[in-house]
Amino acid sequence: MPQMAPLLWSSLFVFFLFNLLLFLISTYFLLPPSKMKYNPCSTTYPQKNWKW
Repeated sequence: MPQMAPLLWSSLFVFFLFNLLLFLISTYFLLPPSKMKYNPCSTTYPQKNWKW
């Protein structure tokens, strides 16, 4: 029946969106994005002793 086609595609679309949302949420919480650990104070240059 052609009248049922929009209901079928809309339910499949909702199912797809639900699965996509579930996948994105699970990957975010299981594997959080890595953040750059930038510490400007960690780079210390040794001071040169100019006096002998």
